[in-house]
Amino acid sequence: MSRLATPGQPGGTLSLWAGLGFALTACACFAVLDTSAKYVSLSVPVLMALWFRYAFQAMSTTLVMWPRHGRSLLRTEHPRFQLARGLLLLCSSLFAFFSLQVMPVGEFTAIVMMTPLVITVLAAVWLKETVSLWRWLLVLGGFGGTLLIIRPSGQGYGWSALLPLGLVASNACFQVLTSRLVRTESPATMQFYTGWVGTLVASLALPWVWAPVAHGYLWVLLLLMGAMASLGHMLLILAYARAPAATLTPYLYAQIAFAMVCGWLVFAHLPDRVSVLGMALIASCGAGGAWLTARERKISMQPLAS
Repeated sequence: MSRLATPGQPGGTLSLWAGLGFALTACACFAVLDTSAKYVSLSVPVLMALWFRYAFQAMSTTLVMWPRHGRSLLRTEHPRFQLARGLLLLCSSLFAFFSLQVMPVGEFTAIVMMTPLVITVLAAVWLKETVSLWRWLLVLGGFGGTLLIIRPSGQGYGWSALLPLGLVASNACFQVLTSRLVRTESPATMQFYTGWVGTLVASLALPWVWAPVAHGYLWVLLLLMGAMASLGHMLLILAYARAPAATLTPYLYAQIAFAMVCGWLVFAHLPDRVSVLGMALIASCGAGGAWLTARERKISMQPLAS
């Protein structure tokens, strides 16, 4: 899952509520995407399913955006960074598919929601930004919640459950690179290249991994994956155009709840108490990070006393 829009400014109360509605609906779309990906990955080769997911997004993005932008959609000042960004998201998707083969959807989603906290670490190391003690404590709290879910030496999912951490790392790098590119690149161009880089790279492996699809409903699920990915990203773009990121971020953790419901409905799975505690800790630390961002921004915008 990626955020492909720059934060917008709210246009009033109605616009704010619309932004929250779009964000929550996007969370539901991503929960359906992950649940269908888990189901499909049990019967369809991972790279084949991944190709369908990216091909749908690439073609739908092109059909929607090309009539409006034309060849300007191809214009970029940083083709190498666009390629790197597309590869990072493809790696994230690979980690996601393999992770969902061994983990329930709810627990997987909770670990993935560590991404904003990991971005804090990358901002300190890579971008040389100053990170407060409170933010470091929130990062440690979120990591503690992840350990409660994984429990590698206890009754959790074993070391294979570390796969989502690979997703978190690649997705965090993707987000940081996005924050750099958005200064000079159009969101439509970034969306276009992301979809096609993933499609073309996955196409290289397609002849070796193609397998017959045994049941018709699997085709429906493959199309559903592509539709939910494309719709979810579009809804986030609409959400960020109507409300600030700091306002939306706490609500994005609703995806954990949506994922738990989907996992229960489709796989009859409910997380145990320790996993629920870990999920709550990750969500609380992530929401706390968003609150700190809003507070720091408010303080920085206050006029200096004369």
